[in-house]
Amino acid sequence: MAKKGKGNRIQVILECTEHKESGMQGMSRYITKKNKKNTPDRLEIRKYNPILKKVTIHKEIK
Repeated sequence: MAKKGKGNRIQVILECTEHKESGMQGMSRYITKKNKKNTPDRLEIRKYNPILKKVTIHKEIK
């Protein structure tokens, strides 16, 4: 059987940077997991924003 430990994977929230600056209502957020050992710094991924209807940069928050 596989070990069930705490592991290095943590859940992070990605928030759109362009949407925040535009001042529009709502917020585009995605939830994903990352390996904190391999990626100690904050994630920055290009993802689709359904409110702005285009691909934008989403950064990890908190």
